[in-house]
Amino acid sequence: MAETINNLHDRGVGDIAAQLPGASAVFHRFGIEFCCQGHVSLADAVRRRNADLTEVQKALDALDPKAAPEVPTGELIDHIQTRYHDVHRRQIAELIELSHKVESAHVNHPKVPAGLAQTITQFRAELEALMKKQEMTHFPALQTKTPEQLALSIRAMRHDHDQFAFFLDQIDQLTDGCTLPKDACASWQALYTDVARFKADLIEHIHLENNVLFPRFEITRQAFRD
Repeated sequence: MAETINNLHDRGVGDIAAQLPGASAVFHRFGIEFCCQGHVSLADAVRRRNADLTEVQKALDALDPKAAPEVPTGELIDHIQTRYHDVHRRQIAELIELSHKVESAHVNHPKVPAGLAQTITQFRAELEALMKKQEMTHFPALQTKTPEQLALSIRAMRHDHDQFAFFLDQIDQLTDGCTLPKDACASWQALYTDVARFKADLIEHIHLENNVLFPRFEITRQAFRD
């Protein structure tokens, strides 16, 4: 890497994930939150997870900072909408149906994720509202307005993302981190596999917006980068 790992210690994990291809996969592996808490320094994020800083250092140091060129804003927005907005809509509909099935079939099981379907249903309304507003208003504005005109919109979207972090915590609590009981049926196994995939997609989605897309239009961040 052109930048030594020691110099990364004080940089935000969100910025590292945005600038260093492959860093997000490293953070996933070590359980380091980098989307909604992207401002937290690498050293502090590792400490919060009680992870091994030396191992994280080695994994990041092995990455190639030139592996992926910067994607133009229009292409990035299109990618977010097709890869995440469209996919989330399908994922959530399937998760709600499967959650109802598991909760009904195992209502007396001590490990049943009671309330999961309701939680996901409530979150779908919040996520859908934000995605529609982005598709109809926010994303077109990003390509036509100045950073000054975009400040309130970006702040509002970041706030919504912070609320989504609470949803992810709820999911972890209800599913015990997607930990299956030994007697889990096929539907239960499929549910937790799909929940884990949805969580990973949502985290990557938020990361791309918070740490890659939005900073392109935030004056203070642009000044810092320049």
